[in-house]
Amino acid sequence: MSLATFARRAGALLLVGAGLISATGTAQADALDAGTYSAIVFPDQDHSVVDTFIGSATTSVDVTMYELRDTTAVNALIARQRAGVRVRVILDARHTSVNGTAYNALKAAGVGVTYSSSAFVYTHQKTVTVDGVKSLILTGNLDATYYSSSRDYGVFDSDANDVAAIEQVFAADYAKTSITPKDGDNLVWSPTDSQDRLLALINGAQTSLDVQELEFGDQALVDAITAAANRGVTVRVVGMNPDSYASSFDQVATAGAKVVTYSSTTGLYIHAKAIVADYGTPSAKVFAGSENFSDNSLNSNRELGLIVSDPGVLNTVETTFNTDFANGTPY
Repeated sequence: MSLATFARRAGALLLVGAGLISATGTAQADALDAGTYSAIVFPDQDHSVVDTFIGSATTSVDVTMYELRDTTAVNALIARQRAGVRVRVILDARHTSVNGTAYNALKAAGVGVTYSSSAFVYTHQKTVTVDGVKSLILTGNLDATYYSSSRDYGVFDSDANDVAAIEQVFAADYAKTSITPKDGDNLVWSPTDSQDRLLALINGAQTSLDVQELEFGDQALVDAITAAANRGVTVRVVGMNPDSYASSFDQVATAGAKVVTYSSTTGLYIHAKAIVADYGTPSAKVFAGSENFSDNSLNSNRELGLIVSDPGVLNTVETTFNTDFANGTPY
């Protein structure tokens, strides 16, 4: 057993002993060692995988989170702080009504916690980095209120250049100093380059384009999807709130895209932000991150996603997309 694997198992067992996660956490700890990238799907998987990841930390945990309202996750962070791990957390400053309880608990426990910089409209990023060597990039928040109903993805990323760039931006955002983020090998940052990176992904699609987005209103991206459908790319869209984005859905559907939507407040809530281009071909790529198709998200918020060609991540997101597309209401 490697030292890293031992540390992860030990961290998971500490959380089990503290009653913070179930015994399945040790199996999840082993899963965290698999490859440079691996994807998780919510609500299909339990959020205890995140707690296990936090519990694996031996030197540091850095968290940037739009909404943190999960007592188990907060307690996992506090447990690491008490174990001598350096824990730092950035929470969105405009959501104190949601984040206030977590902020106060973390502060009281000696965790380095701060509200986000006013340089961004929202700090909408959702990232956990452990020991400076692996980051979990999420499309959803650590907000237990929505765990049972929200479709979201997470990607574990241990690419050294990616993680170094994430940590550099975290340090600047934590100190509230300006920085131009580096993309590492795969990263997509707002407000720096996310619109350009997503446009390039969409415009580069040759055979198929599957888009899953909570918000579907950015005109440049909608126009690019329309153009893809017009040039013969097979386009499918899974979205939310058909009334809110009717004009955008109308535009892409008229061009030949197939659109399904979800609107029930009691059923599956499409909170994910993901794109799969040219699935099943050598040029296939997948995006997952916090960026919505909105001007604010792309140009004014702090956001983070990534674009990779990893087969496991591609298969996980595409398989889930197929299920959600089949179960959606045709627009």
